[in-house]
This record gives sequence, structure tokens and C-alpha cells, in this order.
Amino acid sequence: MAADLLTPYARLPRAYRDRTVLHSTVDAFGRAHWLLRTARGGDDLYDAVVVTVEDGRSEETHLHSVRARFPRLDALPDGGFVVADARRRTGDGGGDGARDGEDDEQVQVFDALGRPSWGFPVGDAIEHLLTDPEGRVWVGYFDEGTCGDDPLSFPGVRCWSSTGAPVWTYEPLPGVGWLVDCYALNVARSAAWAYPYTDFPLIEVREGRPPLVRSTPVRGARGFAVHGDRVVFFGGYDESRSRLVDCRLTDDSIEVVTEGRLLRPDGGEPGRSRVVSRGPRLYVQEEPFTDWAVYDIG
Repeated sequence: MAADLLTPYARLPRAYRDRTVLHSTVDAFGRAHWLLRTARGGDDLYDAVVVTVEDGRSEETHLHSVRARFPRLDALPDGGFVVADARRRTGDGGGDGARDGEDDEQVQVFDALGRPSWGFPVGDAIEHLLTDPEGRVWVGYFDEGTCGDDPLSFPGVRCWSSTGAPVWTYEPLPGVGWLVDCYALNVARSAAWAYPYTDFPLIEVREGRPPLVRSTPVRGARGFAVHGDRVVFFGGYDESRSRLVDCRLTDDSIEVVTEGRLLRPDGGEPGRSRVVSRGPRLYVQEEPFTDWAVYDIG
């Protein structure tokens, strides 16, 4: 089985290596970001710093009064950031419960100076949170959200404006029905694609068009890259964790062209990792989550 190698992409500067990495991502413009805790305040609030690396240069943005216990981070085109709590705190007596107004700030929007500007809820059990070049926030949920009692996360995939206005919500499509778990989400400049459990169709969303559904023979991938009429899936269950499946897009389906493996830059098998899918690029980050590598089909 042929193998391709990831290419080193971005590295957290050594000066920050002694801090806890709360989350890390690569944004719609190719900039890598790390969210690091700096200090704890009162009432479970804490301060944090976002370290941004672009073309080998790094800069800091200090965030004040962060609420998220299980943070998901991404950048906005105006230099600000969104930080979401993957688990929504509700005031219904279950879980931790929410203090007055806390649930309204599940997603916090920070300006370019790191000041919290406003917040809004998006639903429980966030698996993926990706912003697009327009600043919209795309969210894919795992099964505790889609099968739980939170109406915001029940659809499985949603899109919000950066001010919290609903932009797009998945509704059952012919041959797909309701989604159980959004395994992978790819957000690019002009489109977004979702890859949900259990039948793993590829759902393409473009503004002004009905969603397009393609059946796939690929199960359990953790990320995918899309370019033209080509889609490449990465990962799978058990021994397939480094699997790479190169496919061709047709009008209503996906045809496998070849299979291989995607390995670390040093040729080793990737271990536990995060995957971010952005158009033609797959970004992969292994523990301890200080380095990003990339696979680009563009």
C-alpha cells in the first residue's frame, strides 16, 4: 500500500511549551492558533493567551474572562476570536447547571484586543467548530447533542453568524434522514461539507443552492480534503487510523480511485491526533499538540 507523508506546517514557539494547551486549530486563512491558559480569576473565569503562528512568525492575543471549560477556538477575519464551550451549561438541574446568563455565553466573541464582546448559545456536544472567511461559525455535533434534549444541537450541523444569528441548519434530506454524529466537517471559502455517522454520506452546502448529498463507500474517516472533483478521506477505525482513500466525485456518489496511508513527516504511524479539514488541506496535530503538519491535494 502506497504511503504519503505529511509536511511540517507550524510549531508552537518553545517559550510557550510549559503551558497547558487548551485547544489548537488552523483557521480559514491558514494561520495556526494555540489557546493557552495564563491565570484563573473568580467564578471559574480565567485569562488565556492565543499564540498565532503564520509563516514562521508568532504573535500573542490575550483573552480576558474566558468561560469555556472544554474550549473550542477559531479566528475571525477582523482579528478577533471565538471560544466555545463544547458542553452547554443549562439551568435545568442537570450536569453542572448554569448561573444566570452563563448559558448565553457558551460561545464568547473576543475582539482583536482580547476583550469579550458578546456571547450566544449554539447547543451541547460540539465536535467541530470552524469559522469561514466571512466570520460565520460552523458547528458539527456528536451524538450526545443530536440524541440529547438540546434543540440547538439536535440537527447535527448548523451555521451561525458571529453575532449568534442562525444562518443554516441541517434538515433531513432524501436518503439521509437525521444525523447521529458529525464525524468530520470541512469548511472552505465558498462551501462546507459534512460527513456524518451512520451511513457516512458527504453533504455539500453552498450558499443559494440546496444541499447536495453523495453516498460514499468510506466509513469512519476523521477528516477529508476536497479539490475540484477529488476528495481524499483520512483515518478510520482500529488499524485504519492512517488510511488515505483517494476518490472521485460524481453528481451523486463518490468512487474510490486508490487507497494508501498518510504518515508523519518522519515516516512513522500517526498516533492520537486532531484533524482540521480546510478545503484541499488536511491539518494533523499529534500529542502533545505543539506541532501541525499538512497534507495538501490542491
